[in-house]
Amino acid sequence: MSSPNTAITDDAALRTLADYYSAFSTLEVQAVSPYFHEPSLLISPQAVFAAPTFETVATLFTPTMEGLRNRDFGRSELSIGHVKSLSASATLVTGVAIRYKRNGQELERAGVTYVLHKAENGWKIAVLILHDPDQSAPHGKSSG
Repeated sequence: MSSPNTAITDDAALRTLADYYSAFSTLEVQAVSPYFHEPSLLISPQAVFAAPTFETVATLFTPTMEGLRNRDFGRSELSIGHVKSLSASATLVTGVAIRYKRNGQELERAGVTYVLHKAENGWKIAVLILHDPDQSAPHGKSSG
């Protein structure tokens, strides 16, 4: 059973992710970069990327955002599968990122795992892992 402090920590980390998804939905790299810790690590099926600075995060996200813009992307949301507080300063979140077109039609799904770190200025994404959505299928209802 989790303690009340763990629940508060999880809520704050999840609020950060919700805000990150709102920022991502703008497809503005400058809006997304501040949600990442300096340094951070991004792992995709193709490669592992070390992002020591916000500028590096922006460089990594620019092609993805341009591709989504060209595919009529409208918004993205996170369907949370699992949340685990690892410590007072680290939380693990797995789920499915669901991307929608502007007309509301589903565009694609991606499995995501985040490790958030509580920095001096709030929760930040320290590690982002992209993977098969079937590996993080939520149990129960979707968050949105």
